Amino acid sequence: MVVQVVRTPFGGRWETAMRYEIRVEGHMSEALTEAFPELGHVVMAGHTVLYGEVVDDAQLWGLLARLQALGLRVLEMRQLPEP
Repeated sequence: MVVQVVRTPFGGRWETAMRYEIRVEGHMSEALTEAFPELGHVVMAGHTVLYGEVVDDAQLWGLLARLQALGLRVLEMRQLPEP
């Protein structure tokens, strides 16, 4: 099992990155998926699923802001269990 550990800017604590899955309505084009280089993606049943590790809340909010700025509709977002 590979676990990514990062240093937080506040308090110097060590935290583990969490894995997320974000389901987006429709098939994202290659150009759109390239806007999320830190995430993998798969297209299934009329949706695109983005997945990957998110190191903190700031990164998660940044991903959601990028999705909104690109006009993409998030259908579901969930934290994945530890492998």
